[in-house]
Amino acid sequence: MIVLILARATNGVIGRDGGLPWHLPADLKRFKALTMGRPMIMGRKTFDSFPAPLPGRRHIVLTRDRDWQAAGAEIVHDRDAALALAGEGEVFVIGGAEIFDMFRDRADRLELTEVEAAPEGDTIVAPFHGWREVARKHHPAQDGRPAYSFVTLLRQRF
Repeated sequence: MIVLILARATNGVIGRDGGLPWHLPADLKRFKALTMGRPMIMGRKTFDSFPAPLPGRRHIVLTRDRDWQAAGAEIVHDRDAALALAGEGEVFVIGGAEIFDMFRDRADRLELTEVEAAPEGDTIVAPFHGWREVARKHHPAQDGRPAYSFVTLLRQRF
């Protein structure tokens, strides 16, 4: 099962200057809980945004740069190689925008944090259409942080 996991603002922004344009501790905690023990597929820039590889998870990094290497990264150069390396079971696609687009048509589930804000950013992800919402938990704005909702969506199969 391929799962896309991301936080997206109402204007489509998911990132700014290699990081998140918001700080939502509950979102980071949810990300950790959902991805722990699972392989994660990401682009090189997403991998580089971490101070170190995240413990307890495999880091499958898609890059066009055949010379790039990093400790803790399992390097592949195309989508099929990433999925083959991930193996059977649940695999999380964690970004960035190009990687989400690459897996959008193959994903089965979407774990989305809808951030009720419109921050400036340099990384945008288009809305997701053709998905059926199966769970939602709203969190109000608090301590200067925007309101947000944890949303689980499944691919609409016709």
